[in-house]
Amino acid sequence: MRKIVFVVLAALAFSVGSQGQPCADNAQEVAPAMSPETQQNYEKQLESARLIALTGPKGGDVDSIIWYGRRTAYLGKYKDAIGIFTKAIKRWPDDARLYRHRGHRYITIRCFDEAIVDLEKAAKLIKGKTDVVEPDGIPNTKNIPTSTLQSNIWYHLGLAYYLKGDLKKAAYAYSECMKVSKNNDMLAATSHWYYMTLRRLEKNKDAERLLQPFDGDFELIENDDYLKLLRLYRGEVRADSLAAEVGEKAETLGNASLGYGFGNWYLYNGDSLKAIGIFKKITAGNQWASFGYIAAEAELKRLSKP
Repeated sequence: MRKIVFVVLAALAFSVGSQGQPCADNAQEVAPAMSPETQQNYEKQLESARLIALTGPKGGDVDSIIWYGRRTAYLGKYKDAIGIFTKAIKRWPDDARLYRHRGHRYITIRCFDEAIVDLEKAAKLIKGKTDVVEPDGIPNTKNIPTSTLQSNIWYHLGLAYYLKGDLKKAAYAYSECMKVSKNNDMLAATSHWYYMTLRRLEKNKDAERLLQPFDGDFELIENDDYLKLLRLYRGEVRADSLAAEVGEKAETLGNASLGYGFGNWYLYNGDSLKAIGIFKKITAGNQWASFGYIAAEAELKRLSKP
């Protein structure tokens, strides 16, 4: 009986919600599309993470609570995840991981200002510290994590500024991310977003220099779509072949990522009509939480302004 009471109290201590943030309170939330089998698996993982987080000593350690928040978000409960990280920050205000993960989920629900505050805070907290590999919640086929805490902080900070339209600050964040992108997958992902940012800033020579490492064979574990786009930027892949891959609407994460980079390529090469057409295909798809979808959505809003 005492254990049951403790669990209830712990659950109340980590009650979820957007914690009174105006943007988060009013933000939309769309659950990801997934098979019944995947959803059942995610729900089991979430329940396990919840029990570990809430029944541990003093209501759980920071690592278990981070996993509780992460697995909550995988099921599309982004505001609940933000609430979990917010409660945890009150207990561990100097843990950069909490701001990194909450910042990510602020991006998901389109609260870019809040994301920037969190990720800037995280960037300050990691200054002068040794970088560490960040475990994947959804492992790749080789079960080898391809990102680190510091690369994820700078990567998401660059994205938040990019989505907000502050390209100069996005470029700075991506330049910092390049310093800690130590494997091929992270290098490809960072180079892709950094390249697009520099092209939008009309720093074409700087952008071209980013493409040099991708000459010849370049082995990746999971970021093949970013490599295809880098090949497009290098002139090694035809635009029409990528158009065929994107299809009529983006129903996979890869299609959304590929589609946005492809559409953006048209945009900074002066063909806004084709860019708009591709962005509309992406936002007609079911990848609402993907960065490609969010970026396409942001572009359409900007392009619709007089």
